Amino acid sequence: MKQRTLSGEFHFEGKGLHTGKMMHMTVGPAPVGSGVRFLRTDLGGDAYVDAAASNVSRTARSTMLSCGKASVRTVEHLLSALTGLGIDNALVRLDGPEAPILDGSAAPYVAAFAADGGVEQEAERKWLELREEVRVEDRRSGAYLKITPAEEPSYDVTIDFNSKVLGVQRVHWDSSVDYATQIAPCRTFCFFHEIRRLALLGMIKGGDLENAIVVVEKAVPAWKGRLMSCFLRIPMFDVMPKEPGCVAKDGLRFPDECGRHKLLDVLGDLRLCGGFLRAHVEAYKPGHRINTAAAKEICKVIL
Repeated sequence: MKQRTLSGEFHFEGKGLHTGKMMHMTVGPAPVGSGVRFLRTDLGGDAYVDAAASNVSRTARSTMLSCGKASVRTVEHLLSALTGLGIDNALVRLDGPEAPILDGSAAPYVAAFAADGGVEQEAERKWLELREEVRVEDRRSGAYLKITPAEEPSYDVTIDFNSKVLGVQRVHWDSSVDYATQIAPCRTFCFFHEIRRLALLGMIKGGDLENAIVVVEKAVPAWKGRLMSCFLRIPMFDVMPKEPGCVAKDGLRFPDECGRHKLLDVLGDLRLCGGFLRAHVEAYKPGHRINTAAAKEICKVIL
């Protein structure tokens, strides 16, 4: 299989999930073997950050990459889209510190890139193969990722937040599952009871029901939601659900959309190994911290 890149440039703009600032981003073609690179255009012509596990600098509710003076945040959805569509090489120009959140999924990227179709390049794709199994776990939470050498890539992801609303969700992806329609549309999510803490930490300044699912474990009085919206200065919904459930624009896209989104994130974070894994990935209660820790360990055992 040949390496692939994009045939043209694609422009995206929107606010960052955490900064709340308007960002402008262009994703375009890149040379053979260059992988995915970010360029912070607002910092000059040399402010590059490679999509590499060694550049991970923060994993609180998103993945941040840093190199020298440049950092880029919330890169996982774009990296997932490029991986799901089989794009090896791309240059991402960004005029600020965070990729736009768009609708909270990878679908806007996929819609653009899939229409482009991509172009074959001269060199063969170098699949990432492992000398041995990799296992990374968090004993406190019970979360783990197990990556096993395999002939074909496949992923099994299980989420369990001890939530009566979400329950335990198990999702699978391999080459027989259409990434564009089954995984890419699945949006990021958070629990309603987390919003106040995250906002006070200076996060989710751009979060709202245009780009996220809010999981409500207990019915919330309308006045409480309005107070949160006013005093925390984050977009919030005016009408609280009268019973526990998921609040999302136009409803859920899949019954297990949250589980599928976690798989989307795993694909994006593990792209930081530097390419496409020829392995089976089993992830239980994944998150950016453990995903990127696994990516670092994988890099140590690549053939």
